[in-house]
Amino acid sequence: MAITTNRLALLAALAIQQAFQTTQAQVAAAETEAMLPAVRVSGSRDLPPTYNAPTANTATKIEAPLRDIPQAVNVVPQQLLRDQRATSMQDAMKMVPGIGLSHGDGQRDQVTIRGFTAIADQFIDGLRDDALYFRDLSNIEQVEVIKGPASVLYGRGSSGGLINRISKKPGIDRSEVVTQIGSDNQRRGEFDLARSFSDSGIAFRVTGAIERADSYRDQQFLNREAISPSLSVKLGAQTDLLLQAEYLSDRRVTDFGIPAYRGRPVDVAASAYYGARNARDVDTSQADVTALGFTLAHRFSDTLSLRNALRHYDYKLNRNNTLVGSVSETALTASLNRSNVRREEDGYFNQTELQQKLALGGTVHQMLYGVEIGKQDKDQLFRTQTNIATVALFNPVLPILPLNVSAAPSTDNLGILTTSSAYVQDLMTLSSQWKALAGIRYDRFEQETRERRAGQSNLARTDTAWSPRAGLVYQPAANQSYYLSMSRSFQPSGEIFPLAANNAQLAPEETTNKEIGAKFDFLDGLASATASLFRLERTNIKATDPSNTSRLIPIGVQRSDGFELTFTGDLPRGWQLWAGYAYIDAKVTTSTAIDAGQSVQGKRATLTPRHSANLWATKNFGGGYRAGAGFNYVGDRFANPGNTVTLPSYTTVDAMLGYRFNKLDLQLNINNLFDRGYIVSGHGSAANLNLPGAPRNVQLTARYNF
Repeated sequence: MAITTNRLALLAALAIQQAFQTTQAQVAAAETEAMLPAVRVSGSRDLPPTYNAPTANTATKIEAPLRDIPQAVNVVPQQLLRDQRATSMQDAMKMVPGIGLSHGDGQRDQVTIRGFTAIADQFIDGLRDDALYFRDLSNIEQVEVIKGPASVLYGRGSSGGLINRISKKPGIDRSEVVTQIGSDNQRRGEFDLARSFSDSGIAFRVTGAIERADSYRDQQFLNREAISPSLSVKLGAQTDLLLQAEYLSDRRVTDFGIPAYRGRPVDVAASAYYGARNARDVDTSQADVTALGFTLAHRFSDTLSLRNALRHYDYKLNRNNTLVGSVSETALTASLNRSNVRREEDGYFNQTELQQKLALGGTVHQMLYGVEIGKQDKDQLFRTQTNIATVALFNPVLPILPLNVSAAPSTDNLGILTTSSAYVQDLMTLSSQWKALAGIRYDRFEQETRERRAGQSNLARTDTAWSPRAGLVYQPAANQSYYLSMSRSFQPSGEIFPLAANNAQLAPEETTNKEIGAKFDFLDGLASATASLFRLERTNIKATDPSNTSRLIPIGVQRSDGFELTFTGDLPRGWQLWAGYAYIDAKVTTSTAIDAGQSVQGKRATLTPRHSANLWATKNFGGGYRAGAGFNYVGDRFANPGNTVTLPSYTTVDAMLGYRFNKLDLQLNINNLFDRGYIVSGHGSAANLNLPGAPRNVQLTARYNF
């Protein structure tokens, strides 16, 4: 019998009540070292300029040392983001091994993690943020990437992992303003205003950014504004309230890149655009995102605390685009398709979590009990016209096109997604050398699609799933950890999109991760290294039914075998280092699908290089001077599931010079120092949508602290 939302809430309430009673009975006997670490709702910390973050919240939802977590976790710290002048998620993700880049239809952040798409696996402060837009980093303290399934804490999705942005929060008493000018007429300003009034228990922080830029891509431009105010209030000695809001407006040309010819992207200038000649008027994407939320935390005792977090968002997208639909290699032409896409979403997620620390029979347990509910309304309307124009493949003369497509809607519906779940996790200290992590989550995920097109039926389905995780950590010395772990996630039909007629009958796909690894600390924790060996397998992958192309069937398995290495640290004599390497053998082992005339079975996963590596090093010379340089290597990738188009490997080199004088910090960044031509990303399911990377470019940044 299915568990209803009310029964689920009742079960969770009983579990929390029982946990509270157990703690009250045992708190007097708890050992001193078993004290529950403070729950930081205000998140107030003035971060040191380190490359080696010692802790992370994302993997366990409690702040725990990375060495205690039996899973690969990459933390991109604030200092690295600043030194490389990262302002977008693509800038941040290129530093993480095992990540493949997608251009996200020219309107959203999208990557692959360990060979699996992570289109919906975006979170902020542990709450789902799966709207399809380009995020700004002006309000981000650091970015944490979990490798492998994480449904045990976060619900649906996360085949290869997930990305969690940690926002800047009140509590510090320092402010700064930032101005930046750069190549292609880039102008960007940022501000971070923070004050803390300790006597009253009130602190506030307001961050924001305004950016205007052209681009190395013909027609492209960027108009962006972002603002994020937050306020923390101490409601009592043991109770804290954090209020947060954010607004982002992003307008740009919707850029799908360039087509392919004879198995490679066409050999044209990086600026070449395949769309409308009047693209700045008719090929634009306008995204607007508003979010409001709060976090209320109460500490009952040193061993028990309760937290409730809510995020409500509103997202609107008006996307118009022209892209290459097909290529004639004999006529040397490309046909263009045109679309109007409108998305309107609003939704909320609410999490209630109880943290408890127990000392039982010589073991220490950090317990996490949680309940999550959420609802999203996703309205969408698509119109598409194929073969709207034909252009020369190598020297396109672009047509002037109208803004609106006159075709009847290909999609016109409202999707309603409802989540209710409960989860429990135990981070155990079994002895001075052994730790363990175990958890399980139950999800009930309801999907409904209300159709507005004549002759189309409404659709609905409800899925339930259990998502387990277990891991064991052996620490023979204070600076060594060896671990093994297993986790599983589920990916329902549609997942973040409304159900469609061709997938409504399909049960969720499942992904299982098996991983072993090691973590080492050096220089009294100033530097760390990790190594992980893993196998990810996703089953029940949906593929087109060969006998009925309008229907999907669950026949498909994709497997990723891989190895990752990282080294991060603050080294002697003013050196800081960030380095990573990933080997990923990701392939479709079972499939009936056909793409570009090729069987997908046995082919490599798209946008996933077998080899990738990055290195970035900075040196503080004293007297306010510093410098940094590094490289980013990405191996060959395939653009489409049939593996008929290869995106060639590339290496880019970046450099930085900095000078600090009193409260003023000046920084010069040079990207793609040797001006290499390369393809930075693709679509992942189409052969003719490949985005050239930026040629050599320069940014000059001035940062003033007060």
